Amino acid sequence: MSLNSIFQFLVPKDKVFHPLFEIAASKLQLLSETMHEAVNLPSKEREDKLKAVEVLKSEIENIAQRTRIELGKNFITPFDREDIHALISAIDDVADNLSDAASRMRLYHLNKVTKPLRKLTEANLEACTEIAKAIMYLKNLKNLDEIADSCKLIYRLERKADKVFDKALSDIFENEADVRDVIRYKEVMSALESSTDSCRKVANVLEAITVKYS
Repeated sequence: MSLNSIFQFLVPKDKVFHPLFEIAASKLQLLSETMHEAVNLPSKEREDKLKAVEVLKSEIENIAQRTRIELGKNFITPFDREDIHALISAIDDVADNLSDAASRMRLYHLNKVTKPLRKLTEANLEACTEIAKAIMYLKNLKNLDEIADSCKLIYRLERKADKVFDKALSDIFENEADVRDVIRYKEVMSALESSTDSCRKVANVLEAITVKYS
């Protein structure tokens, strides 16, 4: 039996951090789903969905803050304290970026949604779904291969989003005559692309945890 296995056996079952991670990841998945639904609705029906994104972001932010408070109160943690802090912060960053995209759509009155923008919200939805799956596997640190598989898929989705963003940005600068529209679309897509970058950071933390306990 490895030292990590002995440690996991001796440490009491976590009743604080994993529930917080699971709630945050579940809300993140719902947030990304709501964002993807918003961009696939007619502009007149989009407002409520975009507002819901911002509400979910605030809820995730509150969970992140509660997690940090619990870190200060609990001596025993299910895995390294710095990994707990990094994981919840990365999840919070994903929510922040998706919320930024939603608020910019509302601020700029972005009525026409382009195909690349929909592809970016779809990539975020898929990545956030994998994050939620990986967090569930993290509960007992026994399903490390499944976590690794989710991380690999998140990395692929992030690279795909980068390519979509670069191509869309090139097309906008080449074909869009109105400078205001260039700025609007660039700002929204930048936030969505930053969100997939944050998903990659979540995967980085999860992968680091799996390495420590493999």
